[in-house]
Amino acid sequence: MDVYDEIEIEDFTFDPATQLFHHPCPCGDKFAIALDDLLDGEDIAVCPSCSLMVRVIFEPEDLDEYVDQ
Repeated sequence: MDVYDEIEIEDFTFDPATQLFHHPCPCGDKFAIALDDLLDGEDIAVCPSCSLMVRVIFEPEDLDEYVDQ
C-alpha cells in the first residue's frame, strides 16, 4: 500500500464529538481516522475527497488521553 506521508499522531486534531482524528490533505479536505480504528491497530488515515492516504505514527499509550474524551 502506497502512502503519501507518515504523520505523527500529535500533528492530528482530535474531535471528541466524532471520535475522529483529522489532518489537512493537500487537496483541501482532511485525512481522517477513527479512534477505534487506531485502538484496533489500524494506522492508515484516508482522505474522502482524493486517493491519498497517510500512515499515522503512534504508540498505543499515545491514545490513552483520548479514550475518555
